[in-house]
Amino acid sequence: MAQETTATEDGSHGTAASAVRRHELAAFLRHRREHIAPEQVGLPRGSRRRTPGLRREEVAHLAAVGVTWYTWLEQARDIQVSVQVLDALARTLMLDPSERSHLFQLAGAVDPTPATACPSVTPAMRAVLEQLEPYPACLQNSRYDILAHNRTYGLLLCDLEAVPPEDRNCMILSYTNQDWQSSIVHLEETQRLMAARFRAAMAGHLGEPAWKMLLGRLRTESPAFREVWERHEVVSHRSKRKEFLNRHVGRILVDHTDLWLSPDVGPRMVTYVPADEESRVRLEKLHALTLTRATP
Repeated sequence: MAQETTATEDGSHGTAASAVRRHELAAFLRHRREHIAPEQVGLPRGSRRRTPGLRREEVAHLAAVGVTWYTWLEQARDIQVSVQVLDALARTLMLDPSERSHLFQLAGAVDPTPATACPSVTPAMRAVLEQLEPYPACLQNSRYDILAHNRTYGLLLCDLEAVPPEDRNCMILSYTNQDWQSSIVHLEETQRLMAARFRAAMAGHLGEPAWKMLLGRLRTESPAFREVWERHEVVSHRSKRKEFLNRHVGRILVDHTDLWLSPDVGPRMVTYVPADEESRVRLEKLHALTLTRATP
């Protein structure tokens, strides 16, 4: 007991808890490694494989870390682990969001991208979108993917139902879809602001394949995006008045608001509220049109 008291008094009271976390982390990594088949990560099984799941050196190679360093990690050595390495291990070991959060907690680190994956679009969220009619609204993640939307939003800038699911991303649509572009009154300003917001958001996702693929596609398909991207402009999200020219009902002026679904700048509900009476009437007409189109 005297030794425990001395340890507390000299400032090392957290040593025992830290050791427990390291051993839990080591056990967790071993367990996940042993439960991933080589075929799942594109490796041949081979006839001489005796290790269940992946070998340590295979995990180290896939995560781009040293074999010795990773071995020490599984041995619960007292070493420093960066968030970049934890992120690489989470992806290599195919951790789901709950497992990823557990990994960072055991390592005593703060996940820099906790809101990367948007929560599932639940029936309750869809019901909220419907109840906002005739106001346009949708659910987006931090990468500008449109995860769900109500009927009015679906006809606000283009016929969104006619757009392939893989293209339902506001960045892609703003820079490559002519119908979407023609509905935005101040297109160049909008594109510039979106690129600046996208750059700000991407700072926390630089190593993630989905973000890199989206950036690569934008650079390949849009000279306008390449030009704007090279400006290295960064702005944060904020509410803004927007003006659209809808092909069905004409000019619509709305106030854009993001309703965040987590403490971080990630998944959100995007809403457009009419800024004047004329816009309100036109949104009601647009909503009525969607109901007519939905009737068999």
